[in-house]
Amino acid sequence: MELTGHHILITGGTTGIGLALAQALLARGNTVLAVDYSPENIKAAQVKSPQLQTHLTDLSSAAQRVALKDWVQTDFKDIDILINNAGIQRWINLLNLKHDWDWYHQELAINFEAQLHLTMLLLPLITQQPKGAIINVSSGLVTNPGAWVPLYTAAKTGVHGFTQALRLQLQDTPTKVFEILPPAVNTDLGGSGAHTYGVDLSEFIAAVLDQLTQDLPEITYGTSWDQLRATKAHNLATTQQTWELFKDNPNFKNA
Repeated sequence: MELTGHHILITGGTTGIGLALAQALLARGNTVLAVDYSPENIKAAQVKSPQLQTHLTDLSSAAQRVALKDWVQTDFKDIDILINNAGIQRWINLLNLKHDWDWYHQELAINFEAQLHLTMLLLPLITQQPKGAIINVSSGLVTNPGAWVPLYTAAKTGVHGFTQALRLQLQDTPTKVFEILPPAVNTDLGGSGAHTYGVDLSEFIAAVLDQLTQDLPEITYGTSWDQLRATKAHNLATTQQTWELFKDNPNFKNA
């Protein structure tokens, strides 16, 4: 995979992993379009990276995803890489449910439905390109489920299965399919100050780019590298140990 000269659309590309990826890809001579729902995030990203193109879209809305496809066909028609990165993560205590379904569904819509829908909408454009790619971001929680984030885990597991099926269906085309399975990364996933643990963001991005250039279909780092290669018994034990760290947390109990 050559990471230069591409036209790349990255969802959630104005903060966290998305912005760091966008900046690294810009530095390699690519044209990058970041899609985000927040005008504030877009403005801040443009200040940090003036070369970054942006588009305002609420990816939880199917209608807005279709509108984005229509806009891309006219205004970003040379797209050859889609990075489905946008995501939200919420702690949810299933024994303390206190929201309506729309609130819960938003997490599934952004983390799962949007990745599948955008891939299906933009695939006809990308498969026309000689060096195209679909890059879906799932999670290390695919192998070690996070009981404190049950809908996030469910959505990312669905993305994992879809990506495997997509890779098989596209194996006779020039379009490559990658899946990024991040470990815990020090970003603001889940809200400002809620996710300040994890591996260094710059180290993670460097590893992602290195593995893309090696054509590794499943891109991992740190704990997610280990989990993907561990035995099922080991992962089950690790999953239980991690749950023990969360289940008595007052913030989780009240989530």
